[in-house]
Amino acid sequence: MTRAYFVAGTDTEVGKTLIASALLHAARERGLSTLGLKPVSAGCVEHDGQWVNDDALALQAESSLEPEYSLVNPLALQPAIAPHIAAAAAGMQISARELIDHCNDALTTHAPDFAVVEGAGGWLVPLNYSETMADLAAGIGLPVILVVGMRLGCLNHSLLTATAIGAAGLELVGWVANFPEPMRDARANVDALRERLTAPCLGCVPSLHDDVSAAAAAAHLDLDALLADA
Repeated sequence: MTRAYFVAGTDTEVGKTLIASALLHAARERGLSTLGLKPVSAGCVEHDGQWVNDDALALQAESSLEPEYSLVNPLALQPAIAPHIAAAAAGMQISARELIDHCNDALTTHAPDFAVVEGAGGWLVPLNYSETMADLAAGIGLPVILVVGMRLGCLNHSLLTATAIGAAGLELVGWVANFPEPMRDARANVDALRERLTAPCLGCVPSLHDDVSAAAAAAHLDLDALLADA
């Protein structure tokens, strides 16, 4: 049975990819087959005639099933801007339905033991003029892991996002406190989230300036809450 999760963030640049990759790495260390998906990415470079994104490449590297890049990241947009704006600049419109179908097909066809689908930006980042990342997540229907960028404003952002996840009919099954930089009163902020978020904290990842890698971040995560009944 595939255990799959949608990885959302409280904002952009909060460490979604680091944590998503670390979750895959931790699952691999437990002997599980893994697959990471990044349905849409913005901020790509051309490599061997194909647009590729660093975040998607990181997920691909931690996918034990060795998927083709196009499976991991079916929609790669060049400029590092909001996806719907990047798509418009390329003369196209993002279809949430197409991305939902791609993810569901990939998970069904490849049937990994453990999988993550990483969003782009925050929970309500637009995909087009009527759909947001929340519509993509709801269409896939996976339980959600929230990456909290631990910085000023994170309490408000976390609680708003958790409320929106519930409003979309999805279950928040865990959250990770990620510290891109050291934070004043870090413990007090983490404790405030522990008191207010109903889902368990899966780990607190400190600033990893010397080794910003999936392996280093995985050392601070605990998958027991996700795999308790495995």
